[in-house]
Amino acid sequence: MYQKFWKRIIDILLSAIGILVLTPVWLILAVAIKADDPGPIFFRQKRIAQDKDGQIRYFQIYKYRSMKMCTPKDTPTHLLENPEQYITKVGGFLRKTSLDELPQIFNIFLGQMSIIGPRPALWNQEDLYAERAKYGANAVKPGLTGWAQINGRDELPIDVKAKLDGEYVEKMSFLFDVKCFLGTISSVLKSDGVVEGGTGAMEKEKDEQK
Repeated sequence: MYQKFWKRIIDILLSAIGILVLTPVWLILAVAIKADDPGPIFFRQKRIAQDKDGQIRYFQIYKYRSMKMCTPKDTPTHLLENPEQYITKVGGFLRKTSLDELPQIFNIFLGQMSIIGPRPALWNQEDLYAERAKYGANAVKPGLTGWAQINGRDELPIDVKAKLDGEYVEKMSFLFDVKCFLGTISSVLKSDGVVEGGTGAMEKEKDEQK
């Protein structure tokens, strides 16, 4: 009952309130992004959607643009060589504070995402999609934040991230979503698990130092 009805009602209400209340923030960030590096304010990226028919489906996720206009097109951050060189000054702040993810409130309002759920995999992360399938984590709507995000985020290798996403599916409830939400606030304030270079980036760095 919670997953099929109340979770969506909560998503609609909170995303609608967020869109209205955060209007001054939208304007301030838009001006800052434009002043730092002229170009589009928002960035769209192809992500894997909720699996309803056993086939990989996609949607366009919205973010504040944090990369320079000279960044190679259609190349995910974790595939870039030295991604820091392409991040704008404002973009660095947005990514560290996770404010670059704020426009996904619109994805939530439109029903493409939920506030809490497994983070939507990149279009080319078929390995993560396959690993999540073992735990039924592809069958739930992707989220703005989730259980894996407060337990490691970018630091996590794919198998661990998928397992945590599976744990979320098993424990999904209103109280567990509240726990994930509060845990996200703590993680964002401490910038826990933010590693430029993508999934398992810290693990790769450790391997290179051996």
